[in-house]
Amino acid sequence: MVLKIFFPQCCNRADSGLLVGRWISGHDSAVVLAVIHYPFIPGQVKQYIQQIQAQSGVELSVLGSWSLPKDGQEGMESFLKDLSTIFPQERWLQISRQLGKTGFSCEVLGRDRVCSKNPGEKVEKKKSEAGGGDEEQEGEEKVIFVHYEQRKVMLSQLHPIESRDSESKSEAASELRQMFGTVARSQPLFFLDKYDDGPLKSTHWQSEGREASIIVELLKQASVPLCVLVSWLLSVWTWICNFRIFTVFPLRFLASKLSTCVQLRYRAEHMRTLSAPEAAAGHTDFMRKANVLVSVLLDVALGVFLMWWLYRDEHIAMLASTLEPAADRVAQQLEELLQWLMGAPAGLKMNRALDQVLGRFFLYHIHLWISYIHLMSPFIQGILWYGGLSACLGLTFALSLLSDMVALFTFHIYCFYVYGARLYCLKIYGLSSLWRLFRGKKWNVLRQRVDSCSYDLDQLFIGTLLFTILLFLLPTTALYYLVFTLLRLVVVLFQGVLHLSVDFINSFPLFAVALRICRPYRLAEGVKFRVLCEEPGTALHLLMEINPLKCGTVVQTYRTPTYSCYPRDSWAALVKKLFVGELIYPWRHKTTKAD
Repeated sequence: MVLKIFFPQCCNRADSGLLVGRWISGHDSAVVLAVIHYPFIPGQVKQYIQQIQAQSGVELSVLGSWSLPKDGQEGMESFLKDLSTIFPQERWLQISRQLGKTGFSCEVLGRDRVCSKNPGEKVEKKKSEAGGGDEEQEGEEKVIFVHYEQRKVMLSQLHPIESRDSESKSEAASELRQMFGTVARSQPLFFLDKYDDGPLKSTHWQSEGREASIIVELLKQASVPLCVLVSWLLSVWTWICNFRIFTVFPLRFLASKLSTCVQLRYRAEHMRTLSAPEAAAGHTDFMRKANVLVSVLLDVALGVFLMWWLYRDEHIAMLASTLEPAADRVAQQLEELLQWLMGAPAGLKMNRALDQVLGRFFLYHIHLWISYIHLMSPFIQGILWYGGLSACLGLTFALSLLSDMVALFTFHIYCFYVYGARLYCLKIYGLSSLWRLFRGKKWNVLRQRVDSCSYDLDQLFIGTLLFTILLFLLPTTALYYLVFTLLRLVVVLFQGVLHLSVDFINSFPLFAVALRICRPYRLAEGVKFRVLCEEPGTALHLLMEINPLKCGTVVQTYRTPTYSCYPRDSWAALVKKLFVGELIYPWRHKTTKAD
């Protein structure tokens, strides 16, 4: 039978006293949390343990005694052994360390032996040895000391994260998880340091003085009025958004499609999360709030830097002066492209009548677009100047506004794509329907399948004529559809890069990644053990080290849920839609929230 004792490294050289900790339920192991030094009054020790147990919710008890011989303390070991009658336990651990040795020796005393012991009676010792034979004496227990760094274990979080309810029900991995949970929830025990005037003195990781930060305390004090201010601003914003005029269909539809409005709603949810008066319920909630806070601060810092660059050295005027010639150049190149399509593109012979109709139709739209650009040219600099102010809200707002401006300035390309796609789709579905007519088939709308059908001679004749007309007009339509689909895909690709950038800033867990890099023990994937000491006459000593979580797992675990902009369909489905001429909206609707 093996007894595991998790012993804190900070207590290796503690003065003699009592071991305070907890027996792990369901396992033959114990966690030592602190050593209360001699001299002490047993009644005060019991009262102190009850007080800490009420604050932390951990079932603390006196596990046994710790003895480190010093000058003038002869007989201390026997005195501490007699305390087992005052603090009754199923098993009493009597751990002692000899001078000049690294390892400890441990005696495990049962309740029956403690209660029946007389002053002159010799108690059978159950000494643990590091390497034993194949046969052990009956009733002998092996003791293994697992040394751990108390501060790191207290601050770390084992992954995968489990709730407390599931943690109490699970039995497979409960020993290590209960050990970590015991140390983490015993923080009130670590508030007693050597500067306290109380009657008890103890040794733990914080016994030399409490760890604190003036900056953190000042930020805590400043966060209260700041959260109140943010909550008031959010309530005013919600009151304004609830006006009936904003629920009218055109405004509601535009607000659902504009990236800037979507990002504004998303940031409003973030601010509600940060300004909530309730404290974080657990580790997951705390990490989510921390990631959101760091994401907002980084976003605002990048936005302020962008705004500083825009308003320095008249960069906005330079952008406005180059935007109008660039729009004219794009329109001119489109016009040249249409003139090329209206001729004999790549030596292909098109249907001249349909080619001329489509070419003149698209040329008319280009002329309308050029007139629109010239009409808006006096206001472009003002639009950029006021639009640049949105960068103070964050870089994501500036990128979302840029995406909306790209969509606005390329609206003619979108119209060309829609016209070409609808015409091409009409011909494709017409040809497929007429092809079924030749085979004596038809599409059953009610049952959503192809059924057999008999046609008369007139129907077959009309179908043959329509099939021939559509088939010979298809190359001309397909050429225009191909050209404008490629232009549309270029615009969509640019907007997709902007959306991915916004999504990356919103969802990337920067705080968790920084925590993994700077303090890897905070996010633990597991533990590993190495032999620390193996001396004859002492127990086996192991050192427990924390295995940090992999960076990829950190990003996957703590990534903030966001309105994703990844393709809604697979690439095969997108290619199929392109082939049949269906309209493609490759980015997810902003109302769909994805984890």
